Amino acid sequence: LSSRTSAAEKEMGGAEKREKQYRAHQGFGDHHGGLTGAHTYFYADEAKCDQHMETFLRCIDASSGSSEDGFSAIKLTALARPQFLVRFSEVLVKWQRFFHQMAAEEGQAGRAVLDTKLQVEKLQEALANLGIASKAESQQWFTGENLGTSGTVDLLDWNSLFDSRTKLSRPLLIPNRKTGQLEPLLSRFSEEEELQMKRVLQRMDVLARRAMEKGVRLMVDAEQSYFQPAISRLTVQTQRRFNGSQPLIYNTYQCYLREAYNNVTGDVELSRREGWHFGTKLVRGAYMEQERERAAQMGYEDPINPTYEKTNEMYHRCLDYVLEEIKQRRKASVMVATHNEDTVKFTLRRMMELGIHPSDKKVCFGQLLGMCDQITFPLGQAGFPVYKYVPYGPVNEVLPYLSRRAQENRGFMQRANRERDLLWKEVKRRLLSGNLFS
Repeated sequence: LSSRTSAAEKEMGGAEKREKQYRAHQGFGDHHGGLTGAHTYFYADEAKCDQHMETFLRCIDASSGSSEDGFSAIKLTALARPQFLVRFSEVLVKWQRFFHQMAAEEGQAGRAVLDTKLQVEKLQEALANLGIASKAESQQWFTGENLGTSGTVDLLDWNSLFDSRTKLSRPLLIPNRKTGQLEPLLSRFSEEEELQMKRVLQRMDVLARRAMEKGVRLMVDAEQSYFQPAISRLTVQTQRRFNGSQPLIYNTYQCYLREAYNNVTGDVELSRREGWHFGTKLVRGAYMEQERERAAQMGYEDPINPTYEKTNEMYHRCLDYVLEEIKQRRKASVMVATHNEDTVKFTLRRMMELGIHPSDKKVCFGQLLGMCDQITFPLGQAGFPVYKYVPYGPVNEVLPYLSRRAQENRGFMQRANRERDLLWKEVKRRLLSGNLFS
């Protein structure tokens, strides 16, 4: 009993500390840290978001006209006010951490996310003891829902309860572990923020419908960790609507995050249960310096893997899980967005071992325009779907983006030198053979 109690207390203490991550910090809202700082606008109104939506619609049209089976990338911090995304992320994380705290009290601290399950009866007793809901009220939570039929509730079930609970007239209460008092979970959500939620989903709906009409797939870019729970939640909501027969909407997972594998496996399992196609773009991540500086300033745990090697391991672990899902169910697709040759070789080897053929078009590759052509062109010539990612915009805004990509790819300069050497070698070969332009 004492070991269970200490584990639960440790989980509660860690949760309180980590919740700081999802509080707004205006200092990290705009250019921060010089050239490579992430640029996030804190919009004054919704009109700017509508303007961005129109820009994205033009991007979808351009992608459709330039290639078959194209992609267009969008940023949700352009479609919703970042202040709202931070607050929504905080609410989502509090709800999930309450589940983990209850699991820790039952001796389940440290388990894999999908292995953590609460007994329905014990859950109802805990909710009653905490004064959150009587047993009769909590039994109604499961009425009409395909939840708890196995006698247990996991995190995916718990997350689905969030949607229906927030529609209740009585505020949803959870305990503040510091004060022992019950507090409304949605105390920071105003009517205006509820409207913002509807508006961003409407914008995503407009973009998804245009993408479907034009035969373009839509990638939702990952952003800073304190926005990401909201971004992922909104993306999954859109995937549920549009990924029924094919993967139209792709979510992005940053593998430099410690939580990356839990996030990938949780969303894959959700797609299995609900029967839609799982679409993902896997990246290493691009906000490392900003994330670490913010964590240090605000006093929460660094969300980034401690070393580049650990990030590589995480990337390959997440990728392998998705490739296995493609092999088993065929209702998943992945863009391997990387400039890392070892990762490309790992992907090709695993595809061969699993019997995933390039013509299946379940696995594609992506590199930035102007970078790593020595990877892109051989992949294309070998019959693999491969894409060049084209950032555009004013120079003063594109340069910070490209600088973060270079930061993300630690061996960028070495690879650039190698690419230059390969280009010179090819030029010499053509000069000597007399076929300079062929």
